[in-house]
Amino acid sequence: MAYIYLDNITATKPHKEVVDAITEYLTDKYALATSQFSHSMGLENKDGYDNARHTIADSIGANDENILFTSGSTESNNLAVKGFARANKKKGNHLITTAVSDRSVLNSMKTLQKEGFEVTILPVDANGRVNLNDLSAAIKDSTIFFSFELANHEVGTIENYKEIVELCKKKGIVVHMDASLGYLHLPIDVKTLPLDLITLTAKRIHGPIGIGALYIRPNIKITKLMDGGFNEMNLRAGSEPVALAVGFAKAVELFDRENDVVHTGNLKRKLLQLLRERIAEISVNGDPDNAMSNVLNVTFHKVEGESTALYFDMEGIEVITGSACFSQSLEPSYVLMAMYNDHERAHGSITFSFSRYNTEDEIVKTADAAKRIVDKLLEISPLK
Repeated sequence: MAYIYLDNITATKPHKEVVDAITEYLTDKYALATSQFSHSMGLENKDGYDNARHTIADSIGANDENILFTSGSTESNNLAVKGFARANKKKGNHLITTAVSDRSVLNSMKTLQKEGFEVTILPVDANGRVNLNDLSAAIKDSTIFFSFELANHEVGTIENYKEIVELCKKKGIVVHMDASLGYLHLPIDVKTLPLDLITLTAKRIHGPIGIGALYIRPNIKITKLMDGGFNEMNLRAGSEPVALAVGFAKAVELFDRENDVVHTGNLKRKLLQLLRERIAEISVNGDPDNAMSNVLNVTFHKVEGESTALYFDMEGIEVITGSACFSQSLEPSYVLMAMYNDHERAHGSITFSFSRYNTEDEIVKTADAAKRIVDKLLEISPLK
């Protein structure tokens, strides 16, 4: 079956050039980079690995030595939150994050609570943003750290990140930005935006799954989570993922605003227009004006998101919902509950997310399918 893939917020199709770059390192340059002192292939791979690190660093205005490769955003977030907190506990034990942060951040905070840290989870408004006054009021003498998302991983709302960083710097606390969604789409330059820690990932920019990075500002102390050798500046043990890092860098090089931002924005607007023409009871979740161009989260009222997603799948259209069995729980989307405190709205949510490889024809087919699916589910819905 030829799928219409609209789950690009989870993972994107790797560019052919990315696959080719990875394949070269898997088939012809497969030595460990740490073998550089033993033989020529290892030295060649070390050069490729270093060049990849430079490409990632340059994309955010950083120095090479401040980029640490990880297995993805989950590991980067764990290392940022737990690694910083444990290394700096003598400075204070109060940490802050938001109610709509990624689970890797929220669950890391829960772990740290068991270790004696105090954690504040800030509420968000109906767009999914933190109120700066709430953040300011939450900071106290023992506060050492604030973590937030550049753009929300479910609804795509872009946070007021520049204002947040400015506030945190005035208050003297370290700030971590999870940019796993929004990286390259939105401007990040650590020379002008004094972030301390930044989570990056390849899978949402047409790079490979299984590779990410953590930017660590100079003089920020981190405790490593995994024991082993002295790889990655002695902060991450294990063999260097050379092939994946090279693929990550190639994806960064191939990022193109016209294809990756403008085109996806046009598709998003087109789909929303068509859905509103075809379906009476629909709500857009998140900020309709200041959100990621490639993410559209909507609620089809009076129908369940799990059922809707399954029917889309039967039509060969790949989307996701934040509710129930898709999160392996019986709960609605925690992001939408934090925003609206509305079970029906949260349970009926669907996220459509777009890439340069989607077409207008696919968007029309998706809107037509949505009409059929929602009409069918409304016939059997207990919510009349």
